[in-house]
Amino acid sequence: MMKLVTDIPATTGVTFGNEVICYESPRPSMGIHRIVFSLFRQLGRETVYAPNWRQNFNTRQFAELYNLGSPVAAVYFNCQRENGTGGRRCE
Repeated sequence: MMKLVTDIPATTGVTFGNEVICYESPRPSMGIHRIVFSLFRQLGRETVYAPNWRQNFNTRQFAELYNLGSPVAAVYFNCQRENGTGGRRCE
């Protein structure tokens, strides 16, 4: 699961940004998974680009590549597959 939005104006919501990777809902097959949303401040418009692939994405390496520094905000939730129902539960 990953979503990447760039070029978000400082005084508006994310709907005004440039969505370069769309959101995919979590689909854990087993165990508990922590989903993290991180917000970084860009150095300028059109200075961050989509990675080549989502698999094994490393946020720290991505931030270093584009000189994003530390996150300015973050939030997370836990998600796990519910046994026997085929469904998923997110908190």
